[in-house]
Amino acid sequence: MYNLITQHKKEKVKGGDANAAISYLRGKAGNDSYFFGKCTLSNENRLENLFWDDGTSRIDYECFGDVLTFDSTYNRNVYNKPLVIFSGSNHHGQTVIFGCGLLVNEDIGSYKWLLETFLEAMGSKHPTAVVTDGDLLMREAIKQVFPYATHRLCAWHLHRNACEKVKNSGFLNDFKKLIYANMSVAEFQVMWEDMVARYNLSSNSWVVQTYELRNLWALAYLRD
Repeated sequence: MYNLITQHKKEKVKGGDANAAISYLRGKAGNDSYFFGKCTLSNENRLENLFWDDGTSRIDYECFGDVLTFDSTYNRNVYNKPLVIFSGSNHHGQTVIFGCGLLVNEDIGSYKWLLETFLEAMGSKHPTAVVTDGDLLMREAIKQVFPYATHRLCAWHLHRNACEKVKNSGFLNDFKKLIYANMSVAEFQVMWEDMVARYNLSSNSWVVQTYELRNLWALAYLRD
C-alpha cells in the first residue's frame, strides 16, 4: 500500500520533488515581493542546499534579530537531511521564524553557505548574539561569518545532555542553577568546584568538557 501511494505521489510531482519544491517557492515569491530564496546545485544538476524566507520573516529579523537561534537537530524528513531553522523572540516573548534551510550535509562548507545566504537575505545585518546546540562545525562557521557575535550554547540542549551523561537529580538541579545564576566568575568557580566534589564527578569526561566551555553557557561569563 505504501509503495502504491508513493508511486502515485511521484507521478503527480512533475519533474521530481526538488523541482516541485523550487516551483512552489517561485510561486510564493510571485505573491510576496519580499520573499527570498536561494539554492545550490551539484555537478549532476541535483539540488544540494536550499534557503528561503518570506517577507514577514525578514521584517521580524529587522525588528528582533539581535539574538539569533540556529538549530539543525531536526533530521526528520524522508531524505534524513538537516533542516535548519533560524528563529528568535519578539517583544511578546513569542517565537518568530527568520528563515529555513535544507542542507546536503552538516559540514562547515554547507553551514558557511547557509549563514552567508542568511546575511544576504537580511541586508547584511549581523546578530549581536547567536544561540546554538553546540555542534563544533557550526561553531566554526559562526566564528567565520559572524565574527563579532557572542556565541552561546542552548541551555535546553545542555540540560538534556546532562540528564543523559550524569544521572543524578541533585547534580542536575545544581547545574541548572549555575547556568542561570547571576553571579561573579569567582563565585561561579567556587560553586562549580564544590558541586563536582560533592557528587564525585572530577573524572567524568562530560563534566570536564562542559566546564572547559563554561564561557559559552554560564551567565557568570555572559553578563555583558
